Amino acid sequence: MAPSNNEAKRKRADVDLTGDSTDDDSASQQKTQKTASRINAQRRDEQTTPGASQTSPGSSDQAPSSSAPGPSQSQNNQRGYVYPPDAGSQRSFASPHSSYRPEDGTHSQAERESWLVADDNEDHGDMDEIVSSTQGAADNDELHLFGNLPTKIVGVQYYRGIANPGEYILLRREPGNPYDRNSIRVDNVGGEQIGHIPRRIAAKLASYLDSGWLFVEGRLSGKMGQFDCPIEVDLLGPDPQSQVGKQLVDKMKADKLPTKALLDAERREKQRQKEMEQARKKREQEEKRKLAEARKAAAGAGKGGAVPTSQVSEFTNQTMPDSESEPVMSDLVEASQRFNPRQVSNTTDQYGLQEEALKNIPLASKPASVKTEMLPFQLQALQWLLDQESPQPPSPGSKDTIQLWKRHESVDAFTNIATNYSTKEAPQLASGGILADDMGLGKTLEMISLIIADAEKFGRGSTLIVSPLSVMSNWSGQIAHHVHDNMALKVYIYHGTGRVSMKAEDFAQYDVVVTTYQTLAMDYMPRGKGAPKQPEKKLRANGLYSMDWRRVILDEGHAVRNPASKGAAAVTSLMSRSRWVLTGTPIINSLKDLYSLLRFIGITGGLNQLEIFNSVLIRPLKAGDPSATYLLQAVMTAFTLRRRKEMAFIDLRLPQLDEYVHRVPFTDKERERYNALHAEATGVASKVMSGKPGEQSKTQVYAHLLEVLL
Repeated sequence: MAPSNNEAKRKRADVDLTGDSTDDDSASQQKTQKTASRINAQRRDEQTTPGASQTSPGSSDQAPSSSAPGPSQSQNNQRGYVYPPDAGSQRSFASPHSSYRPEDGTHSQAERESWLVADDNEDHGDMDEIVSSTQGAADNDELHLFGNLPTKIVGVQYYRGIANPGEYILLRREPGNPYDRNSIRVDNVGGEQIGHIPRRIAAKLASYLDSGWLFVEGRLSGKMGQFDCPIEVDLLGPDPQSQVGKQLVDKMKADKLPTKALLDAERREKQRQKEMEQARKKREQEEKRKLAEARKAAAGAGKGGAVPTSQVSEFTNQTMPDSESEPVMSDLVEASQRFNPRQVSNTTDQYGLQEEALKNIPLASKPASVKTEMLPFQLQALQWLLDQESPQPPSPGSKDTIQLWKRHESVDAFTNIATNYSTKEAPQLASGGILADDMGLGKTLEMISLIIADAEKFGRGSTLIVSPLSVMSNWSGQIAHHVHDNMALKVYIYHGTGRVSMKAEDFAQYDVVVTTYQTLAMDYMPRGKGAPKQPEKKLRANGLYSMDWRRVILDEGHAVRNPASKGAAAVTSLMSRSRWVLTGTPIINSLKDLYSLLRFIGITGGLNQLEIFNSVLIRPLKAGDPSATYLLQAVMTAFTLRRRKEMAFIDLRLPQLDEYVHRVPFTDKERERYNALHAEATGVASKVMSGKPGEQSKTQVYAHLLEVLL
């Protein structure tokens, strides 16, 4: 039965997003303009996007009124945005201190950038100190989906880029916008402005974004019209069961913002619990059946009651019904069906190139200057390294995907398969990657051979190696050991408080410069803990940041796995043509570790921004999205080389290993202590096996048993 007109009106009212603008907060606006102008000028090349977002309704055939003007005419040749010759009524709103030009109705790009939210705090400390982020909630991959908000982008008549349904977008607050302090701008992941969220919807969402109550992610949900484009915005926030989360839900309901996703999640959880209960009952019935069969078999086995061994083991391996461990096991089974980013010790092995593909990598020729015999798998690594330093975008008509970029299906453009962002210009590809071979397979030799092979083919260039202090001297020693004396590389150790001040021309005299993460951080922020980063001009005047390196190699690169740390900021700010990370563990705690390394290497298409990385990869993986699993595999395949010693094609040509066991008798005191611990552990184990662990849960008992054994 179709709903009546009154019912339809009530449903529309429940998701009413209209609202009136309020007066500007002058003091806050001036502060934001001042700091945003300075910081965005420094970070524009890094494409660091402040954390804010927004949403808007369906599409319209008429040109809607936007809360902000189009960008500067001077940018026509730099971005996909074409500007109108006249801004019409917008002229009357221009601030007397703005760079608004009445002759063409535009503002300069610098002024427009100053309207955005920016980071007021640039304080940094030591290498592991956390650098305050402009992302805000974007850094948090533990957000919960509260609701989905369908809306639109207005002002798209000025955009000349390609818009794909499903494309991820960035929604950025413009509190410094002189036309509307609630303004929310929409950019593509390449940093090009698409348009704005409608004024009245921006007024509804602005307070949530400014206060950090909500974080918003957006995607294009349809084709772009003449004046607007439909989008869908996800409203994300803290745990809805927490006190803050409950307060947020109440406020969103009062403001008529959608919270349907929470209800859907609650229904899914109830269904999951129901299925778990049904599975538990089914297992219980099966165990009772097996118990009855075991008793029957025992009764028919004669006086001894001997039961076939297979039946005994089959039954005793089962978990007893209603035991304390049963719910725990159910939770583990359920959790195992999803990707847990914290259980990622084997992620590189599971999602990178598989053994068959690794075995078929072609071999490079050994460089003439290398005197050490290189094994076949090391020559394969050298060929992979050389290929990674010279990537080429897919050619016309090609079906290949290179670093997540493929040819657009219908126009002469390139599309990123992670964010669905398209660009008519050839994408900038990362030169480098992550070499994650097992320890002992020769990562150092492989990188030395890369430096030499590239120099023999294209001419010498200076390579910067950043390493922990403990292995810094190893590089100069290994280079001397593996290279012919008459072709030796010039190596310089740049380290210590008494190091000489050097400029780019000084570093250019050396083939290899070796430094430490701490030294690099001191050049980046020389004034100590809590000091801000140097101004760009001063940073590039001398020291390691004055040089445009042929390549930068991070040894033990997982040292900068925290993307918010000073160390990560320091290495990312270096100038170089190629970038490499050497590590046996590219992922230690979570996939955010991988993000930090990929950002350093130079991944493009939007994944260089943490909020997009969380949106397209981390959160979908946690939710069990199969598409995200394939995307992770594509990322690992494109940027990582990982071989293990036990792989069949890895021949280290080592002599046979003979193992000898020498038993050392206990002293009387050691024997007494051992017997006491053994007796205690045996008693605990007996209680567990008998199903009588006392008042403790089995998890606690197992933990206690482990403590005793250790």
